Amino acid sequence: MRSFLHSLLGLFLAATILFPVTAEASVKIKDIVDVEGVRSNDLVGYGLVIGLDGTGDTIRNSPYTEEALSNILERLGVNIQGSDFRPNNVAAVLVTASLPPFGRLGSKIDINVSSIGDAKSLAGGMLVMTPLNAADGEVYALAQGSVLISGFQAEGESASITEGVPTSGTIPNGARIEREINFDFGKMKSIRLALRSPDFTTAERLESKINTSLGGKYALLLDSGTVELDLSQVGVSPARLMGRIENLTLQPAQKARVVVDKRSGTIVLGQDVKVSSVAIAQGNLSITISETPVASQPNPFGFGDTIVLPRTDISVRDGEPGNIAILEDNVTLPDLVAGLNALGVSPREMIDILKTIKTAGALHAELVLQ
Repeated sequence: MRSFLHSLLGLFLAATILFPVTAEASVKIKDIVDVEGVRSNDLVGYGLVIGLDGTGDTIRNSPYTEEALSNILERLGVNIQGSDFRPNNVAAVLVTASLPPFGRLGSKIDINVSSIGDAKSLAGGMLVMTPLNAADGEVYALAQGSVLISGFQAEGESASITEGVPTSGTIPNGARIEREINFDFGKMKSIRLALRSPDFTTAERLESKINTSLGGKYALLLDSGTVELDLSQVGVSPARLMGRIENLTLQPAQKARVVVDKRSGTIVLGQDVKVSSVAIAQGNLSITISETPVASQPNPFGFGDTIVLPRTDISVRDGEPGNIAILEDNVTLPDLVAGLNALGVSPREMIDILKTIKTAGALHAELVLQ
């Protein structure tokens, strides 16, 4: 027990090297906040990918592909009514994109293409002109171009292999913006900055940083996630003001948190995690029972029978001597983890120990299990 505590204490001291206490990192304001109104909008459309090498949809299982292709050909003046139309080089797809803030007419954006039928691969295909709609039902972009995929599929008579996802791909700069979002950022009288990780301390530091930089009371803390900028007395446009303050740096407050991935056994912890006084026991009890019977023979000149006398040996052995330790107050979690590593505790066993410490109320941090 004493030798274990000495080794654990030595490992705790070594843990200050493995887990040094570092100053909080300074980050730019634009990396931790979102500006009200400055956001992207999701677009979606239904289209066809043509020119596939026999890896398209089967018409029997995807009749909507034939219908969509027929409509396109009819708009181009091709009448296919009554004909035996069974192509296997066409695939029905959904096209998705993100319309960036302040996207202007004629600008191009990237798009994603994903098969919705039973096509085997989109390799070598080209997306036919596809309108992309927003949530209001209006068309904001038109998509067209050659599909690039990161996977492949190869097959023979008795075996096949698939690498990646050949039924999903991208088209860089595959859509052209045809409609702009009706939002005039220059006429705003106030701007709200929304923290991506709400925290009162960080929000207060953000307010102080902006007011100090601008030399006045222009920023107002509303809640843990919102700081409002009053533009009535700044004297510059909202865009110019954001250009001045978005590169200012501050130190965001960090919440004590332990993130545990139970599937992979990964543990990620913050430096501010503390553990109260707690006793931890981790042992590997081993009990061995062996039977060694002994035969008792009677006197050669006497009377009697041979008797078998039972003999049982029981040994109790603990896997590691002294596998119990008492931690004092304000021990950091890195110290605790280092000590558990000294016991040879596996990551999955360590996860169970952390959960038990949290249940006991000795782990002062948010425990996130994934």
